[in-house]
Amino acid sequence: MQQRLYGLIGGKLGHSYSKIIHEKIADYTYELLPLPTEAEARTFMEKRAFAAINVTIPYKQFVIPYCDVVDPKAQSIGAVNTIVNRDGKLYGYNTDYAGFAYLAGAHGVDFAGKTVLILGTGGTHSTVTAVCRDGGAKEILTASRTGKGDALLYSEAMHRPDVQIIVNTTPCGMFPNVGQCLIDPKAFPALEAVLDVVYNPFRTELLLRAEDYGVTAAGGFEMLVAQAVFAAEHFTGRQLDTAAIIPAVSRELRHQLANVSIIGMPGCGKSTVGAALAKRLDKKFVDLDAEIERRTGHNIPDIFAQEGEDAFRRYEADVLAEVAKSNSQVIACGGGVIKSPANTRALRQNGPVLWVRRPLEALATGGRPLSKGGAALKQLEAERTPLYEAASTVVLENNGSLGEAVDAAVKLFETDEKL
Repeated sequence: MQQRLYGLIGGKLGHSYSKIIHEKIADYTYELLPLPTEAEARTFMEKRAFAAINVTIPYKQFVIPYCDVVDPKAQSIGAVNTIVNRDGKLYGYNTDYAGFAYLAGAHGVDFAGKTVLILGTGGTHSTVTAVCRDGGAKEILTASRTGKGDALLYSEAMHRPDVQIIVNTTPCGMFPNVGQCLIDPKAFPALEAVLDVVYNPFRTELLLRAEDYGVTAAGGFEMLVAQAVFAAEHFTGRQLDTAAIIPAVSRELRHQLANVSIIGMPGCGKSTVGAALAKRLDKKFVDLDAEIERRTGHNIPDIFAQEGEDAFRRYEADVLAEVAKSNSQVIACGGGVIKSPANTRALRQNGPVLWVRRPLEALATGGRPLSKGGAALKQLEAERTPLYEAASTVVLENNGSLGEAVDAAVKLFETDEKL
């Protein structure tokens, strides 16, 4: 390794966005350096063959003894996520503190006088605890799988109705194991906000449930960008305009990485609009029905005829769950995908859900298993309209030309406040 190496160490880094973030805000090349075992991490730290590194799970505490100087804030937290090599001496910092404080502030989450429940006991737990304590939290509770020490079991934590803010510091729900959730936000009648340090997907299952419950919900992507910007200041020794850079980079990269999922009645133009939109946004186009046919080896009318709708819906759910994990896609879905709440959450985890609406008489229904036209089609529309309304984040009226529809879709995407 060369002395000018910049990068990230951690156990598993396949989910990391750190490389694209650092190379967006600074002029160095940033490497992802997975170290699956402590033996490999020990060897890496002993060699000191790097200019500066970030540190993620599970090594934020492990690296502390290798640092010659530890910043007082990092020392008090007991976790280091940024290390700079200056003339052979290693200086350890914690930029997660400022990153998490930024995330909370950006979404109006105030810890003063509040009861906070922190999920997990790792290095990030210590960081979040420090931010909550410094923010004037009335009580800080911890929950874990084992309930060791002062921690509650997750089942016990569900019986604390006074909890007002929940913060997840565990990897639960993180790519590729999306869809997992440790607790149900609906168990907390006083709940005001849920923050999750997981940044891939943008919205974990915990956050999606919190959104459904109607409380403030924010994922860790802005925290990731913020801590990277603060780390870059240590890496380069230069002060950056963090107030301008963090929101600008967050928004730019979320637009780059986000999926756009397209739903609507059969024949409304989802695939046609989706393919053109993907080209305009420079994203991969995925036709979910075509993907189901590719993976099963059977065309959809044959699946309906030979195995029935229930079997098709299982195939649809399985394929969607895998497809929706990835990013930078436009996903055109079948008309009935919204019949399953799990499908809706899968679509919402990584970007907006665009409902394409087209007048009933203009729908193209030839050869579609559930679209026979006339009264049956009208009934299908009546049944599904409430589901489309509940699943979508934006609506596209597809009443004109393809070019007009795509222009409108681009505008909706670019002005989506949640991105």
